[in-house]
Amino acid sequence: MNQKAVKLPFFEIGPKSYLYGDDILDLALAADAASEKYGVDIIFTTPVVDIRRVREATKHIHVFAPHMDPIVPGRGLADILPESLVAAGADGVMLNHVEKPVTFEVLAETIARANEVGLTTIVCADSMADAAKIATLAPDIIVAEPSELIGTGVSVGPEYVEAATKSVKEVNPDILVLTAAGISNGEDVYNTIIAGADATGSSSGVAKAADRAAMVDEMIAAVRKAWDERHAK
Repeated sequence: MNQKAVKLPFFEIGPKSYLYGDDILDLALAADAASEKYGVDIIFTTPVVDIRRVREATKHIHVFAPHMDPIVPGRGLADILPESLVAAGADGVMLNHVEKPVTFEVLAETIARANEVGLTTIVCADSMADAAKIATLAPDIIVAEPSELIGTGVSVGPEYVEAATKSVKEVNPDILVLTAAGISNGEDVYNTIIAGADATGSSSGVAKAADRAAMVDEMIAAVRKAWDERHAK
């Protein structure tokens, strides 16, 4: 992992293309404040064009790119070069999201390139079988989320959280497991963490909120509360 390793508990915020421009920066600043307030690591998966701006304006969040290509410096028009992400200030990269899937072979190459340049990898899997297969590539974090629930506001239940986490940990116990999809409020966050997830996250639940900063605060507070209660038992 890179020098700024993600620590438990953590949360991922991915505005995707719901937001752009100053709204991205405002959300990043809200995440930065919540991370400091509650002592919860936050991965902020920002649009590529905003990486440097977000990095320079924040102190506490982990700034991740939403994709990259397994290329080396040279030809590759419009591809995302790993070294360029590092130069812009990225801490890591998200790979294989259902909205930007890659083949298993390309995924293996891209994780290898991320390791070469020091980027932390968070890799998406849309089934437990997929998560177990991806675990053989030893990414830093696996996002186990059923793709049919993404953006629906219907969150995963405790049985899925437990089974998905187990499917990854049995292959490689060092991989952190984020279980998400449909996380729309603090209650969803609390229920997912208390069920045994290492982490959870939200995209539309934050980006579409009437008060995005308040929703970020609500969700990160829920991470802290659930994590502390779980580990006080």
